[in-house]
Amino acid sequence: MILQALKDYYDRKAADPESGIAPPGWSAKALPFLIVLNADGSVVNIEDTQEMDGRMKRAKVFLVPQEVKRSSGIAANFLWDNVEYVTGTVCKGKTTRVAQQFAAFRERLASHQTLPAIDAVLRFLARPDIDNALSRFPAWEEAKKTCAFLSFKLGATDTIIFADPAVKALVNRMAAPTGKAQTICLVSGQQDAVAKLHPAIKGVQGTNTTGGNIVSFNFPAVWSFGKEQGANAPVGEAAAFAYTTALNTLLGRDSAQKLRVGDATTVFWADRPCTFEDEMAAFFAEPPKDDPDALTNHVAALLQSVDSGAFAHDDEATRFFVLGLSPNSARIVIRFWHAGTVAELAGRFAGYFRDLELTHGPRDKDHLSLWRLLVATAVQGKTENITPNLAGNFMRAILEGLPFPETLLAAAVLRCKAEGEVGYPRAKLIKGCLNRKLRLNNPNQERSLTVSLDKDNPNIGYRLGRLFATLEKIQQEANPGINATIRDRFYSAASCTPLSVFGNLMRLKNHHLAKLENAGRRVNFERLIGEIVSGFPAFPAHLSLDDQGRFAIGYYHQQQDFFSKKVESN
Repeated sequence: MILQALKDYYDRKAADPESGIAPPGWSAKALPFLIVLNADGSVVNIEDTQEMDGRMKRAKVFLVPQEVKRSSGIAANFLWDNVEYVTGTVCKGKTTRVAQQFAAFRERLASHQTLPAIDAVLRFLARPDIDNALSRFPAWEEAKKTCAFLSFKLGATDTIIFADPAVKALVNRMAAPTGKAQTICLVSGQQDAVAKLHPAIKGVQGTNTTGGNIVSFNFPAVWSFGKEQGANAPVGEAAAFAYTTALNTLLGRDSAQKLRVGDATTVFWADRPCTFEDEMAAFFAEPPKDDPDALTNHVAALLQSVDSGAFAHDDEATRFFVLGLSPNSARIVIRFWHAGTVAELAGRFAGYFRDLELTHGPRDKDHLSLWRLLVATAVQGKTENITPNLAGNFMRAILEGLPFPETLLAAAVLRCKAEGEVGYPRAKLIKGCLNRKLRLNNPNQERSLTVSLDKDNPNIGYRLGRLFATLEKIQQEANPGINATIRDRFYSAASCTPLSVFGNLMRLKNHHLAKLENAGRRVNFERLIGEIVSGFPAFPAHLSLDDQGRFAIGYYHQQQDFFSKKVESN
């Protein structure tokens, strides 16, 4: 199903002449440098194709003959490769091996000397002083330092060598099916030669620089019935090229149809052109610095469209696919796969944002990116400390409308206790986790958490959180400018084992109230505490994980209520 959907996407893009997707036998490759040659093989220049993109240099992308599959062996690409293969100049390899690579590169071209363009390249490769000939140009030092990919340009035509009609025709002939034995392709259902090795997939965060594979059988232990390598799952060469090219296009550096969060890389596409393909990333990605309200605006438009039924017509028939990938050495693991309709996904995304909706301060945005939410659950707020698999499991729950993973709630609650601070991102996650769970599984008829303060919520955890925030507020007003509050010392114990600390905190509260000079303020606090603990049972010895989450939300809601009243009074 996955490979078939990717092949269909390739067929759709290939039918569009403006898509720029690589045709069979070709691939898109960034080439930082081009060696410009005369017909006699003499060097005219080394052209630097790189342009500044912010602080980074980005090389121009060209259509080149399809990249060969190599791991540790020697295999040369046709008319392009890295500096060691193309020129025989040692950058970081061993001299003997580089000489073998250079010989392999020349050997691939030797039988095509009758083509003038290739003859010019062969004349250049036959020079005994290639390194000296190239060292006259400033770009050569950078090319050697980075062992950059490069190809050739013909000085007479001022075009890359692959634009030469004769070379282009040759590459197309080389890609045409040969007399290999054929069988039924699992993807297309058509007769085709089986792809022994599938092209590498690049762009999945954390994979090797050489790429990885979804389908691979590269050692005998995983072979069956005497089949070797790709014959164990017979995918035709045409289908293998199509699905890997489609996936590499989706994973490309300029693709708007990918999302990276934690250790998961997500790509998405539709079976027909639709705006949702370009918009989905904007619902979950960090907004650009020059447009910090982009995420909020996109979500507002989505919610309005869902409420107005804008997705109820054509988009009910438009199929939409989401694929989550993560690295595992030279292989790529499928983390999640979702196939549905645009209308269905739009509704689930709207439900996700409404589950997380929460009151906040004036500096916070209505909606936060996935990364901003997940990094709030990580030690020291670092991306590399996000719990493995958490991003993928979170995304799967959003796509399928399922409860958020229990590990997400546990991670958010744990960081609240470890740091003694709830904060807006963690509060959003905790509210979303608890409300999703209640909506789908609520045998005890628990009350869902509201966007802002719920004075009638009877849950013991929620009320204890409100009480703790109130006791902290009293302490702060009794001791203006205090550096540390009861939150810094007692939040973890108060939210986990209330009985062990609340008795002392209630007695300490009396001391703080006595220090307040405003008698009316003392009365207001006493009244508020009375409302919170009205009908209150004894302080529990322990709170469950869910009630620890409600404690955090009660604390956060009460804090925000204090803040909003202060703003109103000012």
